[in-house]
Amino acid sequence: MNPYLDIIIRSASVYLFMLIALRIFGKKELSQLNTADVILILLISNSVQNAMVGSNISLLGGLAAASVLFCINFTLKKLMFKFPKFNNFMQEKPEILIHEGKLDFKALSKLNITSQELQEAMREHGVENFADVKLAMLEIDGNISIISGEKNLRQTHYKRLKRSKKTII
Repeated sequence: MNPYLDIIIRSASVYLFMLIALRIFGKKELSQLNTADVILILLISNSVQNAMVGSNISLLGGLAAASVLFCINFTLKKLMFKFPKFNNFMQEKPEILIHEGKLDFKALSKLNITSQELQEAMREHGVENFADVKLAMLEIDGNISIISGEKNLRQTHYKRLKRSKKTII
């Protein structure tokens, strides 16, 4: 078999495997990387490198693998844009955290969002009390959007970061 065709097949297989794995284990966590998540990503990239290029460690082999990954990603983005059902399958839905001042404890528990994180997002949006929140949502990119009942709304940006406990070095 042609060595570059082998790289194309291997790279496409690894990409599809990673896509399925991220879908199963939750994409929302990607927007909230902590130290363990970064280490996991680095180790995964190292472990799948050989699976993609095999024994071909040439520059052209690496470029072929990277080109395949870019092409697959570009194609998936186009398909997601063109076919809404496919897009719905690939992307998670936004989750309502607070509606009319009432917290959805089931959603908060499922998403592992603490009241401290929610209060931080509210402060970022200039809201002091849960009762003042008309709607709070965890968006598909990990951001928490807050809409208050006030007429003078301020637009702010709150990126949910997963905080780790103290790291001992």
